[in-house]
Amino acid sequence: MNYILSIDQGTTSTRAIIFDHDGKPVTSGQLEHDQIFPKAGWVEHDATQIWNNTREVIGQALSKANITRHSIAAVGITNQRETAIIWDRATGKPVYNAIVWQDTRTQAIIDRIADGDTDKFKKITGLPLATYFSASKIVWMLDNVDGVRERAEAGELAFGTPDTWVLWNLTGGPDGGVHATDVTNASRTLLMDLESRTWSEDILAELGIPASLMPDIRSSSEVYGTVSTSSLLREVPVAGILGDQQAATFGQAAFEAGESKNTYGTGNFLITNTGTDIVHSDNGLITTLAYQLGDDAPRYAIEGSIAVTGSLIQWLRDNLGIISRSEEVETLAASVDDNGGVYFVPAFSGLFAPHWRPDARGAILGLTRFANKGHIARAALEATAFQTSDVIEAANADADVAMTELRVDGGMVANSALMQFQADILNMSVVRPEVAETTALGAAYAAGLAVDYWSGLDELRDRWNEGERWEPQMDAAERERLIRNWKKAITKTLDWVNEDTD
Repeated sequence: MNYILSIDQGTTSTRAIIFDHDGKPVTSGQLEHDQIFPKAGWVEHDATQIWNNTREVIGQALSKANITRHSIAAVGITNQRETAIIWDRATGKPVYNAIVWQDTRTQAIIDRIADGDTDKFKKITGLPLATYFSASKIVWMLDNVDGVRERAEAGELAFGTPDTWVLWNLTGGPDGGVHATDVTNASRTLLMDLESRTWSEDILAELGIPASLMPDIRSSSEVYGTVSTSSLLREVPVAGILGDQQAATFGQAAFEAGESKNTYGTGNFLITNTGTDIVHSDNGLITTLAYQLGDDAPRYAIEGSIAVTGSLIQWLRDNLGIISRSEEVETLAASVDDNGGVYFVPAFSGLFAPHWRPDARGAILGLTRFANKGHIARAALEATAFQTSDVIEAANADADVAMTELRVDGGMVANSALMQFQADILNMSVVRPEVAETTALGAAYAAGLAVDYWSGLDELRDRWNEGERWEPQMDAAERERLIRNWKKAITKTLDWVNEDTD
């Protein structure tokens, strides 16, 4: 068996990437899926379209490489986390569109559950009560989609995040599909007990979620089942599952306590491995699972989740039309010498870590007649670096030792100007790995370890190589001035959402 195939079911697209034994990508297939916005604050995906795309990209990748299932040792899955899907076990048909992690329709449900204490489940789950996580999305579907609660209580329905949906369909769907998730995805539902790594019966009961909906919680690296006979990959074992940010951490070889990475995608996500210790942040970060390999002890992490970074560039393209392709933002931003006093706080879904302010909304500040679209483009890029600075400041406050360099990955790290600005604002080295596909690679690693394709973590660690490095060049006074202005801009976005803005 020569290769591992990784399925990367992301927020905007689904990819299949084939990796060789050196951890290098050989070929890939990719298809975007529709972004559905029925109302302000609502974000949905068509789960059936996602599954159809998954099947198609597997075919694309195999065809481009001119290989068959006989050359694939195992399949790994990585996915957008928190996004909630409920489907009929008998037909495989979703009862409603997938409700995406960015969706904020459930704020009233969160407020009711919290009753003034958004940390009421934090000791158990590691998470604050927020629309971001799966729990309130499940409650919304149970309460608002005709017949769903009754069918769920009768055991007719299944819930899953996209990993579970893909796994269930890959392994047979209604005909014996495996209904399971891994610990990293389960830890993002607001329903899993971090210590026992089981569904919290108390939280399920308080929220009125039938336990029969929930998938089995498994490790991140084991054989969950084999691909069904109707697939191009029939009989290949599915052997690795990691939520996308944990997969990127694993792909960056951040296996030990204190090691971290920052992914620049639709949103940004800083994860710092805390080893076998469950660390509760005092500074607005969340506690999550990093990974668990088979029967080994689980590894935990703290995370700084930022809702809007790469998707802000899509917004400039699709909503404002000031660029026609996302790649053009770097050129447009470079057309001006600085941000012209313009700051862009992209609180489209409120502010995530470290602020956790659902009442915030997006704002472009500091506009004068001098400002042009170049300044807005530059401010949009700089917002990514400023938000990252906020979560690293929080991580350093939680840690015994401050971070000295940042390992980065994701689509936006191809933007050298942004990476240089990031190094300047953080006043630390920023390092991009040689293989940029760290998310898909992490899922491939998890799958390969389960079937002995790779020998262990030491072999994987040896495969990590530095690709490019950026060192800080900005004057300290200028850096401090920019950060002060950014923090001032944040304050202007707060307390916006109330009964007048609903």
